[in-house]
Amino acid sequence: MKLTVARESLPLNAPFRISGHVFETSDIVVVTLEDGEARGRGEAAGVYYLGDDVDHMLAAIEAARGAIEAGIDRMGLRALMPAGGARNAVDAALWELEADRAGVPVWQIAGIDAPHPVITTFTLGADDPAKMAEAARGWADARAIKVKLTGDDAIDAERVRAIRAARPDVWLGVDANQGYTIDRLDALVAVLVEAKVDLLEQPLQRGAEADLDGYTSPIPLAGDESILTLADVESAKGRFDVINIKLDKCGGLTEALMMADKAAELGLGVMVGNMVGTSLSMAPAFVLAQRCSIVDLDGPTFLKTDRTPSIVYHDGKVSCDDSVWGPQA
Repeated sequence: MKLTVARESLPLNAPFRISGHVFETSDIVVVTLEDGEARGRGEAAGVYYLGDDVDHMLAAIEAARGAIEAGIDRMGLRALMPAGGARNAVDAALWELEADRAGVPVWQIAGIDAPHPVITTFTLGADDPAKMAEAARGWADARAIKVKLTGDDAIDAERVRAIRAARPDVWLGVDANQGYTIDRLDALVAVLVEAKVDLLEQPLQRGAEADLDGYTSPIPLAGDESILTLADVESAKGRFDVINIKLDKCGGLTEALMMADKAAELGLGVMVGNMVGTSLSMAPAFVLAQRCSIVDLDGPTFLKTDRTPSIVYHDGKVSCDDSVWGPQA
């Protein structure tokens, strides 16, 4: 087995702002596994708020190189490497390698029915409310929009109201990105109810989840930063209604499918999200999306250039052909 690892820096169309951060590029690693006959690829951006940057991912992959090149399988990888972007990139490469060897699509190996296009959210970075409303109108085909907040109560309220006024027709979610505290949550929720918002994602800091014990929200709450891996899913019960699974957080599609199973067992909704990357990183998440009630796979829309072949956005939906990631032609 030959393991090749590369780093890439992907320019964004424009700076992207969320609570506490502004991004101008998406820095990623790309893993390729080849055994002489079959090939597998994976891409990861890591998790910025965990310090999971490109240097960290590269070091983690190099530390595991010997075991990977010796022919590790996906469950062995899960035991060998910690959750995060490095394991996600290698896990994705192992999935595609297995598909290429077998000559069948990844979704078939995963035990999922043939995938179909799904409605995806399109995300608006935090900005001036009028500019965000204009951007919302610009997503003319969007059926679902997600709004990034910054934790500034007054401006966040203006943002939500302006976007709802601009797009009264769409499913609307907001992502607080840990910007609020429990004592300010009622005021935020009141604004969201007024604006007919459908989901509130990660209102509180990771580590403050216990503050949600006994809290009743008229709007479904989703855990993102609070729910990283399979080990966190149990703690979501009674605090969140939905868990947001991201492959860079949990360490790959292998664990993500296990998380979806656990969420279903607990009666929790499942959402799939993404860190900004190309279609190569969206493709494994699209497999998981077939089991999700909420899909947020708009990462390539932030990039100046995507890979070819790429996933397709049409009529507010995302679709991914097997040629993007799967057995080689």
